[in-house]
Amino acid sequence: MFSRLLACAVLAGPASAECRLALVLAIDVSSSVDAEEDRLQRSGLAAALAAPEVRAAFFAGDQHVALAVYEWSGRYNQEVLLDWTLIDSPAVLLRASQVLATSTRSHNDFPTAMGYALGFGAGLFRRGPDCLFRTLDMAGDGQNNEGFGPRRAYAEFPFDGVTVNGLVVNGADFEAETGLIAFYQREVLHGPGAFIEIAQGFDDYERAMRRKLERELSPRVIGAVSPLPVTGG
Repeated sequence: MFSRLLACAVLAGPASAECRLALVLAIDVSSSVDAEEDRLQRSGLAAALAAPEVRAAFFAGDQHVALAVYEWSGRYNQEVLLDWTLIDSPAVLLRASQVLATSTRSHNDFPTAMGYALGFGAGLFRRGPDCLFRTLDMAGDGQNNEGFGPRRAYAEFPFDGVTVNGLVVNGADFEAETGLIAFYQREVLHGPGAFIEIAQGFDDYERAMRRKLERELSPRVIGAVSPLPVTGG
C-alpha cells in the first residue's frame, strides 16, 4: 500500500529537528455522511493538498511538515489513510494527495464517537515525530453521539502541547448549523490559537480545507502571543 511506503519518511532521532509541524487530519465517515458526501470530502481534501497556495504554505519555512491522515466514526472505527510522512518535496506532497484521492471508505454505518476519535489521534502523536508544534484537525458534520465527548478525551489522553482545530460541515438546517458550530467552539477547540473553519455543505469542503490548511501551515514563532479562537466563514 502506497501510504505505507510513504511512511518510510517518518522522522526519527536528529532528523526531528527539521520538523516544524506534526499535522494530523481526521475526517468523519459516520453514518450521517452518505456516499456522495464522502466522495466530496475525500476528493476535496486531496485537491486542497495539491492546491498551489497550500503547496506554498507547506514549503514556506526552512523546516518541513510531517503529515498523517485518518478517518473515524464509531468508538472502535478508525483507520489510517496516510501514515506519518515527511513532506520534504512537492513530489511527496503530490503523492500523498493521490493516496487520499484513491482511498476507499472503511466504515459507513457507525455513529459519531468524537472522543474515541480524538483518543486515536493522541495515539498517532505518541508514536509520531517530535516536531516543534503539533496540530490535529477534526472535520465533521455532526456532534458526538456515542461514548465520551471531547472534554473527557482531553482530560484522559495526552494533549499537552497539541492544538485541535475544527472543520465544521454545515447541513441544510439552520438550527443544526448553529448548534454544531457552538458545539465545536465549546467542546472541540483545544490549545493555543485553536480555530474552526466552516464549509457550507460538502460541496464547499475543498475551499474550506484549503483555507484552513493555509492558516495552519503558516510558520509560527515560538513564544508568540496566540490569537483568540476564530470562526472561519
